[in-house]
Amino acid sequence: MKPIRLLRCTLTAIPLLVGFALPASAIDQMTVRTLDQLKQEIIERADKQPQRSPAVKVDVKDIREATGAIKSMDRDEWARGFMLPADRHFEAGRKAESGGKIEAARESYLAAYRLFKIAHYPTNNSPQKQRAYERGVESFLAYAKFLTPKLEVVRIPFEGKEIVGYLRLPKSEGKKVPLVYFATALDSRKEEWAERNEDLLDEGIGIFVTDMPGTGQAPIKVDVDSERMFSAALDYLTKRPEIDAQRLAFYGGSWSGYWAVKMSVVERARLRAVVAQGLPAHFYFQPEWQNVALKTPEYLMDLLPARSMIYGVEGLDAFLAYGPKLSLKTLGILDKPSTRLLLVNGTKDTQVPIADLHLVAQVLPGAPKESWINPEGRHMGSDSRFGSEDIRSQIVTPWLVKMLKH
Repeated sequence: MKPIRLLRCTLTAIPLLVGFALPASAIDQMTVRTLDQLKQEIIERADKQPQRSPAVKVDVKDIREATGAIKSMDRDEWARGFMLPADRHFEAGRKAESGGKIEAARESYLAAYRLFKIAHYPTNNSPQKQRAYERGVESFLAYAKFLTPKLEVVRIPFEGKEIVGYLRLPKSEGKKVPLVYFATALDSRKEEWAERNEDLLDEGIGIFVTDMPGTGQAPIKVDVDSERMFSAALDYLTKRPEIDAQRLAFYGGSWSGYWAVKMSVVERARLRAVVAQGLPAHFYFQPEWQNVALKTPEYLMDLLPARSMIYGVEGLDAFLAYGPKLSLKTLGILDKPSTRLLLVNGTKDTQVPIADLHLVAQVLPGAPKESWINPEGRHMGSDSRFGSEDIRSQIVTPWLVKMLKH
């Protein structure tokens, strides 16, 4: 396991991005890449190791089949291209299930889900992308029927709507179990997180997952107090007799790294530990950063639409005007004590400034904070040799186990 080290450093300047100097009017485009470049990029993300989002655990043959059917930048055509292999896997799952071949059915349904996920990536901003999202949820729940421990779909009443979450609890022989609450990111959804953390279940730790505000089935958009959705879910979880309310943790990655830092303060009394990976905090929300970061080649496509939709705004000007009010520094959150916190990211992140991690580590008072920073790492800390799965299994999970079981 790579060492976790306490961060002691000075605040660094926000790094500049180079190579993609598009005019502001071009940022609203689907991607800064040409169609051929876009196809090649998603193929390479599936073909090279470690695989990169959104092609992690996806067969490159399926990616090639999908991209071969895409002839334009139209979002619906993108969705239809990836729904071709997704539909094929889903039908294979149904056939296998009807024939009693459960393992084959599981694998086919999960492969279908992952392809439907790329079909609506990064957000549901066209009719076919919305359809792909709905088919993806259907595929995942077909897969989840066979999970052990079982997956429970939880529906929590909330402000006239509902919070939809997935709960998985390990066998406990009648004892209360610790639990980690996972909040998804800008383009990830609760489905993948619910099957991604088997190692925690193996350690006797339960997992609960919801979509972050503004995404998936979340009942509210992003605003200055949207963490109230997470707090309402905690209210529910602490009343479950199987869960140890004294051993709760919270994880937020990428955009939800923001919620993780905030929850470490506002829910300090109820959370024993928090992980914030790839975290926005203050500098991320400033127009100076966004005007550059929106052009990053690190993100596959549609970054501005995805970031705008979680706010419920349209267009670059409205997006840039909305962000600064969310700054944790402006809101006074960074002046208040937090619970135990692990901060994770890469120095070369072009989506979220590493300066935000430094700021949180330096000024947020309260319990000790630890940081794991990859000097060569991109967003979330991964690089060409140490991927996202490595960070999860070797850094994040061991820390959470240590915090909740020792």
